[in-house]
Amino acid sequence: MSKSTKKESTIRVKKLTRAIAIIIGAFITAYGLEAILIPNNVSDGGVTGLSIVGSELTGLPLGILISILNIPFVFLGYKQIGKSFAIYSVIGIASLAYGTSVMHHIPTIIQGDTLLVTVVGGIIIGFGMGLALRNGGALDGIDMLAVLLSRKLPFGTSDLILFLNLFVFIVVSTVFGLQGAFLSGIAYFVASKVIHTVEEGLSGSKTFKIITSEPELMVETIRDRLGRTATYNLVEGGYTNEKFKEITCIINRLEDSKMKEIINEIDKHAFVAVYDVAEVKGGNFSKKDIH
Repeated sequence: MSKSTKKESTIRVKKLTRAIAIIIGAFITAYGLEAILIPNNVSDGGVTGLSIVGSELTGLPLGILISILNIPFVFLGYKQIGKSFAIYSVIGIASLAYGTSVMHHIPTIIQGDTLLVTVVGGIIIGFGMGLALRNGGALDGIDMLAVLLSRKLPFGTSDLILFLNLFVFIVVSTVFGLQGAFLSGIAYFVASKVIHTVEEGLSGSKTFKIITSEPELMVETIRDRLGRTATYNLVEGGYTNEKFKEITCIINRLEDSKMKEIINEIDKHAFVAVYDVAEVKGGNFSKKDIH
């Protein structure tokens, strides 16, 4: 088998894997809707939330409304984000629509406990939607709009999804009442946090900037214990004009406590600034371009 053939085969396998992951995410989301949220008069957000409202008012199947109302957003995704994103999103939306139809009469697993409904329901739909976004697709038109806006605005996808859904919940209140709208908002707030965790991964990154009297020892210890490299920046104190080596090191979020332990052990008086990192490419970190 030639190298080009192997490469094409690998690409096809990756595309198929992503499609399967999106379908699984869609069915997980459908389960959260039909087994938890909708039976307890709690809605989802986005186009799916509007579809739920439309289904309650007109009696039309939820899956049909999900498919129809998402058409303009799929077209937007195709034009503004890319063909593959639109294709994966069509797969996800179609799977969600089918999943809600198949699971429409599934037994409710939680009844009456509003706190449990919002938390568990939010976790389930957030995991499903996050799984789809992580693999290059979206289950909801609002997700596509949020992905597009996140490219132009300094906000994360999950934050924009939450903001856009505030308007949806106003519509939801007309059917489920204010209590239902508030519960829907809480459920989707939980979902947005889960989306962020799933989309970015449990091991998102942090940048540490450290000014210490022992820069060489600090860098060496970080390399030995964490396996992370670091860089130096020459900086000068604004008041004392004293020159320092400022250490910059990007670590896995799960290594945060270990890094702080190293810093405290070597120099308790070190100056430390920590930043969340939206994305890291190259070096020990790699994130595939899913679009």
